[in-house]
Amino acid sequence: MFLNFGFKSVTMDDIASEMGISKKTIYVHFSNKAKLVDAVSFYLFDRICAGLDTICEASINPIKELYDIKMFVMEHLKSEKASPQYQLKKYYPETYKKLHLKQFEKMHGSVQESLQRGINTELFRENIDVDFIARMYFNGMMGIKDNGIFPTELFTYKYLIESYLEYHLRAIVTPKGMTILNKFITA
Repeated sequence: MFLNFGFKSVTMDDIASEMGISKKTIYVHFSNKAKLVDAVSFYLFDRICAGLDTICEASINPIKELYDIKMFVMEHLKSEKASPQYQLKKYYPETYKKLHLKQFEKMHGSVQESLQRGINTELFRENIDVDFIARMYFNGMMGIKDNGIFPTELFTYKYLIESYLEYHLRAIVTPKGMTILNKFITA
């Protein structure tokens, strides 16, 4: 409900009604809506991280891995209608700050590992600054969600994520890596 309608617009009454329980029952487990938003946000984060870990473990190369992650993320966020990140930041800033930090830590570590694998397999240039590129990747992925810069009337999320991924990879691939990347771009 939070992803479909937004953290702000979904009330405790809405949640109780959807679950077929009383609002009082919810308050037995969560003292207020902010605590529930916090728990739901981190539950979703953990579920998405588990899926990403599975993709990374099964990956045949870091380029395919990024495209598989893109598909996974798009599948999980296809029902998003209310810009949950924006609403978290505006209405639940403490939850947003904690979640943003955990997102950075998770993505930074995963991207660093992926970049190093790309260097080791000669798909990515050996002279890239792994820490810097990992931070830039995180910043770019968060930046394309900014509706003020990339209004949904002009850019679909699918277009943004595909374009950013290609932009990112073109900057770091070797000719060998470009051969693999071209298969994804033309597919």
